[in-house]
Amino acid sequence: MNTIPEILSKQRTFFKSQKTKDVSYRLSLLKILKQEIVSNEQAIYDALKKDFNKPEFETFISEFGLVISELNLVIKNLKKWVKPQRVKASMLTFPSRDYIYKEPYGSVLVIAPWNYPFLLAIEPLIMAIAAGNTVVLKPSELTEHTSKLITSMMQNVFPETVATSVEGGVETATELLAQKWDYIFFTGSVPVGKIVAKAAAKHLTPVTLELGGKSPCIIDDTVDLKLTARRISWGKFLNAGQTCISADYIIVKSSIKDAFIEALKTEIIKRYGETPKESPDLPRIINRKNVLRLADMLEESQIVFGGEIDVDNCYIAPTILNIPDLDSKIMSDEIFGPILPILTYDTEQDIENIIWNYDKPLALYVFSKNNAFIEQTIKKYSFGGGVVNDLLIHFGNHRLPFGGVGASGMGAYHGKTGFNTFSHDKAISKRGNWTDPGVRYAPYKGKFQLLKNMFKYFS
Repeated sequence: MNTIPEILSKQRTFFKSQKTKDVSYRLSLLKILKQEIVSNEQAIYDALKKDFNKPEFETFISEFGLVISELNLVIKNLKKWVKPQRVKASMLTFPSRDYIYKEPYGSVLVIAPWNYPFLLAIEPLIMAIAAGNTVVLKPSELTEHTSKLITSMMQNVFPETVATSVEGGVETATELLAQKWDYIFFTGSVPVGKIVAKAAAKHLTPVTLELGGKSPCIIDDTVDLKLTARRISWGKFLNAGQTCISADYIIVKSSIKDAFIEALKTEIIKRYGETPKESPDLPRIINRKNVLRLADMLEESQIVFGGEIDVDNCYIAPTILNIPDLDSKIMSDEIFGPILPILTYDTEQDIENIIWNYDKPLALYVFSKNNAFIEQTIKKYSFGGGVVNDLLIHFGNHRLPFGGVGASGMGAYHGKTGFNTFSHDKAISKRGNWTDPGVRYAPYKGKFQLLKNMFKYFS
């Protein structure tokens, strides 16, 4: 087994061979990767089931299906994406033809999280390979079965000089971050994101940080309560709430709060039964440590529904909390679990006081039939991305960039945006030789006004 520095050294040597810049070579690897993933479909379902009881349906809709869709998109469009893009030349550089070339960065490090351990490892891997980079992937140590499967699949698809998986915990991540990379892509928590950014800064390495935060969901009094409760119940409790773009808390018009809570209770029972612990459709919390973290958040909270905790089985029931204080534990950090606090508002100033109490979130959701209120909300608050009258679905459109802003992250990916993320835009001007205007050459006497006119009219 090669050491991390040895792996990186061999990948750098291979990258310099220019082989990864061959689009046909990239496509051949991606097609083999697709075959490997398809042939391991059931194994992927089984691994996620073992790791935290994830239902096959949720694995397909939120991991397997999205990965295959991304692969199909890249395989279909890569030859078009890599072509140099002709841009309009400037009269100041006449005569020239100007282009943007897509160039791979080189050696890329991808650090994946545990909450969607297959999707959030493989999707950035796909785009990094598509852009012509070599890749070292670190899957999460918390999802042991999925990580081992990813490692095995990558060994079957890629030469180690192109892409490899390095498993391990904090020590492994620390050693990986100590190396000099050409690009780092990290998905995870804000505190760890700061560690990654600090490590990257030592080498001036560009980064994409996909983080999280307290993503609000605003509900006014014009909504269809039954439909709103159904959609929020789905989006909040998918993956047991362990989703970076999950609604972290609700801000509902005070006049409909009680009716909304009742509608939400009805939906939870309809989807998961009177005893959700027995439902085959509700995943578990990833480990005991996170169950205890969530249990601590619930202390001194006013639970109006749910609240059952089984630490040994990593289970927390879908839980609704009534109007927690903004200084309470549950409102001090991202929840990342099946717990939904309900806050209220009467005026738009109330909404501002809540949302602006926190850093910029990864997502924001608004449920309303009032278009003026919707547009004002979208424009007023800064957040990574969002949805009107639903949760999470913006993640599923490859034409929309996905990423955070401020404390919720930097950079974006998905679809062509992902290819662009792992590509450097190299600017090239190809100067013609058939004429050579003399205005830029000394002596400058008598040319200054002509120069100013050129900048005025041709810039």
